[in-house]
Amino acid sequence: MLSSIHPLGERSRKNTWAVTIGAFTVGSVSAASLVGAGLGAVGSIIAPPDWLLLAIIGLAGVLDLTRVHAPGPARQVNERWIDTYRGTVYGFGFGAQLGAGLATFVVSWGVYAVLAAELLSGSVMGGATIGAAFGLGRAAMPLASGWVDRPSRLTAFHVRLASLARPVHLAAAAILVGVAVLTAIGG
Repeated sequence: MLSSIHPLGERSRKNTWAVTIGAFTVGSVSAASLVGAGLGAVGSIIAPPDWLLLAIIGLAGVLDLTRVHAPGPARQVNERWIDTYRGTVYGFGFGAQLGAGLATFVVSWGVYAVLAAELLSGSVMGGATIGAAFGLGRAAMPLASGWVDRPSRLTAFHVRLASLARPVHLAAAAILVGVAVLTAIGG
């Protein structure tokens, strides 16, 4: 998806990148908030132990660090939408799918930790707030391609993304473990 929505590509399709990204952001935050609100509503009827979320976050980090692949659908967004719909439509649709968390390929156990946090928040507002933050984080990803305005920059962008994939994955996993450990020590 990052390889598809960038200023060069949007310009070639006669779309405005900022408008497509705006629609992507609205879709991502909306879908993530709705999922979070729903999970928070379900969570309001259960009474989990206080330590459960920390255990889930720590486990998610350990599973990512040990390279255990997260389960989930084996699909990405439908890139044929780009040739069929205008930028606002596919921007919103792609954002909504990524914001929902489990509608596309899941690359990190952290997604499940976020869903658990929404559920264990125990409230609609708590779940929606966690979801909105998750959706906003997902919406920030395409901003990394904002400088891609010519083919040479697109090539450089792909090379850079490939070189950062493993370090970013490890850093995110370490942060999950660190959050769980530090919260357990401080709590």
